[in-house]
Amino acid sequence: MFSNGTEGVRLDHETEVKELHAKIGQLTVERDFLSKALRR
Repeated sequence: MFSNGTEGVRLDHETEVKELHAKIGQLTVERDFLSKALRR
């Protein structure tokens, strides 16, 4: 069975989504840290 290339696109999309979720988590931690630091 031949693939029309959509499998590779889907994997690229999934990888990008995982990277973006990781970046969101990192930015959330940094924001919370800075918010607490500014309250002092």
